[in-house]
Amino acid sequence: MARARVPEWPRTALARLLRVHGHAVALHASAAEFLAAAPYGPGAVLLDVDLPGCSGPELQARLATRADVPPIVFLTGKGDIAGSVKAIKAGAEDYLTKPVEPAELLDALSRALERDAAARAERSRDSGLRERVERLTPRERQVFDGVVRGLLNKQIAFELG
Repeated sequence: MARARVPEWPRTALARLLRVHGHAVALHASAAEFLAAAPYGPGAVLLDVDLPGCSGPELQARLATRADVPPIVFLTGKGDIAGSVKAIKAGAEDYLTKPVEPAELLDALSRALERDAAARAERSRDSGLRERVERLTPRERQVFDGVVRGLLNKQIAFELG
């Protein structure tokens, strides 16, 4: 039995497929429209290589300078090996070519969502640590600096008098 493959559906059909599988979807007609929608919440970006205004890889490069951008999954009918290698090296979660099996697309998006959740948790943890360090008194900061350098309590006490 042949498996169903997603043909070159319009983005609204892809959105329906994703919604049926429990994903919240925001559609953008161009890279400029997507950029205007920032800041981005939790999620993943399903991105075509060929976009109005700028290419998918160009958009990926522009987004790489931001800390809050979700992982990118490329889905394109114009894929090539060089483009896929470049996209993956630049941080894309996956690079799929149309037609693609729905399960393959959903798996790639699931991995991207997991990666986004892990990255957000790490940023939140890092932010919490930075906040605690910023609340230290000047003397506590001196002690903390000694601990970070790997000094023993006695060594820190000796240095600080």
